[in-house]
Amino acid sequence: MSKHEGLQYVTRSVAALPDAVRKHIIAHISRLTDYEPVIGVMGKTGAGKSSLCNALFAGEVSRVSDVAACTRTPLRCRLTVGRHCLILVDLPGVGESEQRDSEYEVLYRRTLPKLDLILWIIKADDRALSIDEKFYRDVIGAHRDKVLFVVNQADKLEPCHEWDTTNQAPSSLQKINLSHKLRDIRSQFSPRNPVCAISAKHGWGLTQMVDNLMQTLPAKASSPLQIQLHHNLRSHSVKEIARADFGKSVGGVLDKAAMLPFIPEAIRALILGVRDSVVSVARAIWDFFF
Repeated sequence: MSKHEGLQYVTRSVAALPDAVRKHIIAHISRLTDYEPVIGVMGKTGAGKSSLCNALFAGEVSRVSDVAACTRTPLRCRLTVGRHCLILVDLPGVGESEQRDSEYEVLYRRTLPKLDLILWIIKADDRALSIDEKFYRDVIGAHRDKVLFVVNQADKLEPCHEWDTTNQAPSSLQKINLSHKLRDIRSQFSPRNPVCAISAKHGWGLTQMVDNLMQTLPAKASSPLQIQLHHNLRSHSVKEIARADFGKSVGGVLDKAAMLPFIPEAIRALILGVRDSVVSVARAIWDFFF
């Protein structure tokens, strides 16, 4: 199975359309299969950004940009699995100093529109979140739909000596304290998406977090991102979300083609007439692309 074979199946499903329209649709569907998601990762020093990314993603890492000690440019890394790529953008956490927070505000306003998702990592035992809250409220603004809060290092939450080392899971009392932590974050930030609790070090909570991540991503990003996940995190539900999102994205391609100003009414009706069958084909052959 290959991308070329998959596109041949899709081409047959739009065979009734005029040549120029058909080529336009196939070109845009082809771009969907090559889309590179861009994921921002932010959190204070020691929150476990690197450990979380290592726990989630299996791709071969190459640096896209370097960060000099005198700059506040985010570090960009490309993860590659086969022909699919993902960009991780390491964003600085706020609260270091007033001057740097001002610099970060400019950086974030410039970077946020280019991101598909922000993983905002918070240490389970971090109680000083007022600056984070202000930044979320005043700077993130219209991009809050992109934010997924992740409470990491659940194993370090008190009473940390009770962590269940046999099952690598929190004790009953730790679970209660975690629930209080999640409640406080929901109250303080009013996030648009579920708040996840994990221990990246021990792999606890990652399955639920990935499900939430897939639900938060824009439709065009979920299929190429799931390819980057470690095999044990690419569950049936994750793949089905990605498959459904791909169908939704393909449907969007046809909807936009039908609304092009130069399309005659008869051709518009023809495009919309084959739309659902093209979406069904795209979902059925999703594995050819991903």
